Amino acid sequence: MQSLVAFLKGLGAARLMAMVAVTTALIGFFAFVIMRVTTPQMTTLFTDLSFEDSSSIIKDLERQAIPFELRNEGAVIMVPKDKVTRLRMKLAESNLPKGGGVGYEIFDKSDALGTTSFVQNINHLRALEGELARTIRAIDRIQAARVHLVLPERPLFAREAPEPSASIVVRVRGSLEPQQIRAIRHVVASAVNGLKPQRVSIVDEAGRLLADGASKDPEIAVGDERRTAFEKRMRNEVEAIVSSVVGQGRARVQLTADFDYNKVTQTSDKFDPEGRVLRSTQTREESSLTAENNGQVTVNNELPGNQANTTPAARDQSKKSEETNNYEISRTTKTEVTEAGRVNRISVAVLVDGAYTKNEKGEMVYQDRSKEQLDRIATLVRSAIGFDQKRGDQVEVVNLRFAEAPSVPPVVEPGGLLGMLQFTKDDVMYVIELGVMMLLGLVVLFLVIRPLVKRILAAEVVPALSQPTPALIEGSGPNGELGPNQALIAGTSGTAQLIDVAQVQGQVHAQAVHRVGELAERNPNETASIVRQWLSEPAES
Repeated sequence: MQSLVAFLKGLGAARLMAMVAVTTALIGFFAFVIMRVTTPQMTTLFTDLSFEDSSSIIKDLERQAIPFELRNEGAVIMVPKDKVTRLRMKLAESNLPKGGGVGYEIFDKSDALGTTSFVQNINHLRALEGELARTIRAIDRIQAARVHLVLPERPLFAREAPEPSASIVVRVRGSLEPQQIRAIRHVVASAVNGLKPQRVSIVDEAGRLLADGASKDPEIAVGDERRTAFEKRMRNEVEAIVSSVVGQGRARVQLTADFDYNKVTQTSDKFDPEGRVLRSTQTREESSLTAENNGQVTVNNELPGNQANTTPAARDQSKKSEETNNYEISRTTKTEVTEAGRVNRISVAVLVDGAYTKNEKGEMVYQDRSKEQLDRIATLVRSAIGFDQKRGDQVEVVNLRFAEAPSVPPVVEPGGLLGMLQFTKDDVMYVIELGVMMLLGLVVLFLVIRPLVKRILAAEVVPALSQPTPALIEGSGPNGELGPNQALIAGTSGTAQLIDVAQVQGQVHAQAVHRVGELAERNPNETASIVRQWLSEPAES
């Protein structure tokens, strides 16, 4: 310890402070690098959280001692990447996040014995609204939703019950498509008993009316959507098949469809007089016989035992026959119902660019496409749209040069080491950050620390050499005159500088010898051992 203290005293206050500063800077720098490297990579746990859900999730994370970060005023929570999946399953077990609304969990901790029917009905309405809001938020582009339901009670002695209605306020990212608005209306209508989609109103955060709850005929609004969807689908199909022939981005397709939205019901009866079928036959025959006694009535004829008149009487006989045949005539009854949305006519216009080839100078030269090739493209388009000449369909394929030749960037697939390891963007950025940290550490080590260490370990600088030494200037003779050496130094500046350098070196060696002597006096045993070791070593040749 005495030698260490003596060594520290020999360094001096300036060099000691420099060593302390360098050591502190090294410890701080490497501590920062180690903490930055060992810090886990954070990723998103949940986004678009309400304050209630964010507070509940933070309490759960603090209870589990899991590090986290809050962003976007608490709406986004970041956690270590390797714990995201487990945390989501754990929070789902605790029914988090709840979505910022009250759902059917309102009945989990309620006291049914002390609750009135009015409170139960209010809780049921709140739960239904909360569950519908959660379902709507699951749709793409919807950031938040709020649902209001009106479920009127049926009054007593009333023949007709009032219809329920609903109003929805949504906050969206961008804009909703018509089919998404229609889907929201049908989802809400299907979840509420007796609610019709036409009775659902939807408003966005800017106050724009997306769906009117007063619409009576949904077919009116659906017609244009069906036509737009049909035109888009057919246009994409035609453009895809044409682009595969002329090249990506070298074809433009416009398609127009004429729809008939009238609903037609037609009933017709057809009779076939030749197709008779015997349905029933009825035959009737009658016969009668009468005898004539001339109409004489006497006492003799009425007495009993009277002998009958043996005179033959005249007789009247009649016969009647009747036959009835019933026939059925063949009849065909046909009822046709034509739904709305029939395609009356399709018109397609296709514009294709020409071909580009390189000439001898390597320049791109435009060349028109041949008529045969255009006819083949037109044939493909007719087959794609289901061309019907009787319907009046039209297909036009025209070849014109585009104002600017489209450039298709090549699709670069990840290959090599990046493709084998399947690095993500986050992994690449993490590796780049580590490389920058290592490079910065090397720069600090070689450009800052290394010069400071050299300066600390180097000998102290002797005072300036430009001033001459008094012992050399003063005369050494009895009368104070200059000696030959002093005259030489005064006369020749180059020789004086060499002598000064030699003197400085001698002082340095003298200081070193003095320090060695002090160490030998303080540690005589160690000094004797070192000298014996030197004596025992063989002399160098």
